[in-house]
Amino acid sequence: MIDLDATDRALLLAMQEDASASAATLARKLGISQPAAWRRLRRLQDEGVITGQVLDLDLARLGFGVTVFLGVKLATKGRVSLDDFERAVSAIPEVQAVHHVLGLYDYRLRVVARDIADFERVLRRRVMTLPGVGNVEANVLLSEERRPGPI
Repeated sequence: MIDLDATDRALLLAMQEDASASAATLARKLGISQPAAWRRLRRLQDEGVITGQVLDLDLARLGFGVTVFLGVKLATKGRVSLDDFERAVSAIPEVQAVHHVLGLYDYRLRVVARDIADFERVLRRRVMTLPGVGNVEANVLLSEERRPGPI
């Protein structure tokens, strides 16, 4: 774990809001010099706190109006390796995230589709045909509020 001071925390919060902000922009926002902001960013990257930047796309504008969270329980735990399932499910373009979880289901998947009919196609032709898939539960996303993580 790395020790973060108040300026580091403010810098990370600002980066969560806009990861493309320049060091000069961040410096102005935090009331520090541009070289100080750059050094702090560099240190946080070198220490592995900042591991990359992600482009956030508006899926609805791209035609993907439905997001579904799938709970997947593998039917044959001993016969199908988790790696094989993860590799196969990760190859499905509509699957945006794969989480191996503890609980009722073995995996939680975030799946996007153009509409419910498209989701049904993905479910029937792609997800349900994967090796080892047993029970599946679907939860359709109604709304989402993104909040920055704890810093």
